[in-house]
Amino acid sequence: MSTIRFKAVEEATKRLPLGVKSPNMQPSEYYGVNIFDRKQMSKYLSKETMKVLTDAIDEGITLPREIAEHVAAGMKLWAIEMGVTHYTHWFQPLTDGTAEKHDSFIDYANEPGGKIIEKFSGKLLAQQEPDASSFPSGGIRNTFEARGYTAWDPSSPAFIVNDTLCIPTVFISYTGEALDYKTPLLKALSAVDKAAVDVCKLFDPKVKKVYSYLGWEQEFFLVDKALYHARPDLKLTGRTLIGHESAKNQQLEDHYFGAVPMRVAAFMREVEFEAYRYGIPLKTRHNEVAPNQFEIAPIYGETNLANDQNLLVMSIMDKIANKHHFKLLIHEKPFAGVNGSGKHNNWSLGTNTGVGLFTPGKTPNENLQFISFVVNAIMAVYKNNALLKASIMTAGNAHRLGANEAPPIIISVFLGSHISKVLDKIEESSEDDDITVEELQKMKLGVAHIPEVLIDNTDRNRTSPFAFTGNRFEFRAVGSSANCASAMIALNSVMAAQLIDFKKEIDKKMNAGMKKEQAIYDTLRFYIKECKAIRFDGNGYSDEWKKEAEKRGLNCETSVPVIYDSYISPQTVHMFESIGVMNERELKARNEVKWETYTKKIQIEARVLGDISMNHIIPVATQYQTALLDNVYKLNSTFEKEKAKTLNEHNIALIEKIATHILGIKNNVDDMVEARKIANKIENVRKKAIAYHDTVAPYLEIIRYHSDELELIVDNQMWPLPKYRELLFIS
Repeated sequence: MSTIRFKAVEEATKRLPLGVKSPNMQPSEYYGVNIFDRKQMSKYLSKETMKVLTDAIDEGITLPREIAEHVAAGMKLWAIEMGVTHYTHWFQPLTDGTAEKHDSFIDYANEPGGKIIEKFSGKLLAQQEPDASSFPSGGIRNTFEARGYTAWDPSSPAFIVNDTLCIPTVFISYTGEALDYKTPLLKALSAVDKAAVDVCKLFDPKVKKVYSYLGWEQEFFLVDKALYHARPDLKLTGRTLIGHESAKNQQLEDHYFGAVPMRVAAFMREVEFEAYRYGIPLKTRHNEVAPNQFEIAPIYGETNLANDQNLLVMSIMDKIANKHHFKLLIHEKPFAGVNGSGKHNNWSLGTNTGVGLFTPGKTPNENLQFISFVVNAIMAVYKNNALLKASIMTAGNAHRLGANEAPPIIISVFLGSHISKVLDKIEESSEDDDITVEELQKMKLGVAHIPEVLIDNTDRNRTSPFAFTGNRFEFRAVGSSANCASAMIALNSVMAAQLIDFKKEIDKKMNAGMKKEQAIYDTLRFYIKECKAIRFDGNGYSDEWKKEAEKRGLNCETSVPVIYDSYISPQTVHMFESIGVMNERELKARNEVKWETYTKKIQIEARVLGDISMNHIIPVATQYQTALLDNVYKLNSTFEKEKAKTLNEHNIALIEKIATHILGIKNNVDDMVEARKIANKIENVRKKAIAYHDTVAPYLEIIRYHSDELELIVDNQMWPLPKYRELLFIS
C-alpha cells in the first residue's frame, strides 16, 4: 500500500471548515484600514501637502521632492500607530511576482549614549537602492553590479502587511532602464492618456484626462495541502505532470456556479475580509467549470492600482489558503483533461468628465466618439496581434490556450452582431457622402440607436481572445499566474500609438479643407476595411478558423519562444520607442528574460518528470508486475496446463502491457535527458529556448501517456501518487 498517498487522503477527508471570525461590522466600516489612502492622508498630512500630493496623482504632475519629507512623516506616524516596525519598497521584478526587503524604522538618535529612535525620512520613502544582482535583467546589468533603484509610486497607496509598511515602487537600473513591470506600465498609461485626450478634444474640449481601467477575473484551483505535498510535480512545477483523468470530471458541468463547498466558502470569506482591509473591492466569487476550480473578481479600477491589487490578492489568497489547509494553484493548466485557469482582463478607457469611451452615448456626437474609439481599438489589435499574443504567452499558458475552455492561440476580435452591423454599414456607405453630426441621426447606420440595442444584447463568444462586451473589451487570453501589467503595457501602448496615427490623419484631412465629421467618418471607413481580417465571430476552436486566419495574414505561430520574437520586431520597437514606453535595449533584455524563463521551466518539468518516472512509477509498476508473475507461477503449479493457461491469459496480457509501458517510460526518459544535454550546450538563449520547445518538451507528453496507462493497470493500493479523483473531488 502507498502509505503517503493514503495518509494524505485520510487527512484530507477529515478536514472541517475552519472558523472564520467576522469583523462584526459592514465592509464599508473597515474598508481600506490597512492602506494609506486619501482618508488616512487627510488625517496625517497638512492641507497643503495633501493638495500637492493629490494633484500629482490626479493630474500626473511630478511630485516635488521636498513634499516627500512631509508625506513620510505622516505615513510613519500612521504606520507606527498601526503597530508597524518595518518598511519595504514593494516592487515587481521580471519574475511575474513581487519583491521586498524589510528595513526597521530604528536608527541612532543624534545624541550621545547610543539612544535609538524611529526614523523614516522622505529620502527613504522616495528612493532606495536594493541589492538587485539576482533579479533577471536580460543583460542590462551584470551579476557583479548590484545597484538598482526603487522609486516611490504615489498613485498606488502604501499598505501594511503584518508589521511592515509596503510602499509600491518602480524598479530601474543604474542607467535608467526599467527592470520591472510597473515602470513601462506607468509610461504606457501616460501615453494612452495623452493620445486619447487629443482625440477626445475632437468631440468634447472639456476633456483633460483619460484613465485606463482594468477589471481582472482571477481563476484558481484549491487542493488539500496533504494531497499537494504527496505530489512532487505539483510542489515543484505547479502542475501535474502525470495523472489519468478521473472517470467523472467536468462532463456534467455540475460544478459551475454550484454551491461553494463549505471549506472553500470559509476560505473565500476570509479572503474578502482581508481584501477589504486593503481597499480591494472584491465583488464576485463562484465555482468555475472544473472541479475544485473557483474565481474571484473585483469592481473595476484604474489600471495601475488594479494591477497592484491583483498581485496583493494573489499573495493574500496563498497565505489564507495555507491557513485553511489548502494549496492555491494558479498555474494555467494544473490538471490535464479539465479546464485551465485564466485571468480575463476587462479593459476600458474613461474621461475625467465621466464618459466611458467604449460605452455608447445618447447623442450622435457621443456615438461618433464611441465608434471612433472602438474602431481604433480594433485597428490597434489588428496591427499588433502578434505582440498582444506575445504579451500573454508563457510556458504555462501554452497548455491552456487553444484547449476547449480557453481562447485559441490566434488573436482575433469579437464584436457581436449589433456592432458588426454598424461597422458593416459604415464600410458599405458611399465615399462621397458628406457627413455631419446632425446627419448621423438621419443615416441608416443605427449609430444613434446603439444604446438601446447594445448594452443588454451584446453576444458572447467564449472562444474569442479579445471580445467586446458592451462597454469594454475583455482580453480573455491572459493566464492566471500572469502579472496583468504585461498585457496592459502592450494593450495601452498599441492603443496610444493607434490614436496618435488617427489624430494625425484627421488633422491632415482637416488642414486640406475637409469638415471634421467628414474627416473622422472617412478615416473610420478606411480603418474598418483595413482591419476587417481581425474580426471573427465564429468558433475559434475550429480547424477551419486556423486555416482562415492564416489566409487573413494573422499570426498563427504556436512555438512560445518564436512568438516572443514579436517583441523585438522593427514594428514593435518603433511603436514602443515612438510613445516613450520602452527602448530597443529594454525590449531585447525582456526577451532574454522570457527565453531564459521558458527554458528553465521546461528544464525543471523534465527533471521532475524523470525523477517521478524512475523513482516512483517504474518501481511500483515493476512491483505489481512481479506480483502478477508470482501469481502466474502459482497458478501453473496448482492447475493443469490447459486450465492454468486459460486462467493466466489475463495476467500475461497485463504483464506484457506493463513491460511495454515501463520500457516506453525508460527509453523516453533516457532520450529526454540526452535532448536536454544537447540543448544545454547551446549558448544563444533564443536558440536554447527553441531547442527545449522542439526537442525536450514533446517527451513530457509521451512519458505522461505511458505513466497514465500504468495508472489504470497497477493495483490502486500500490499507486504512489494521489489520483485526479482525489485531487479534484476532495474539498
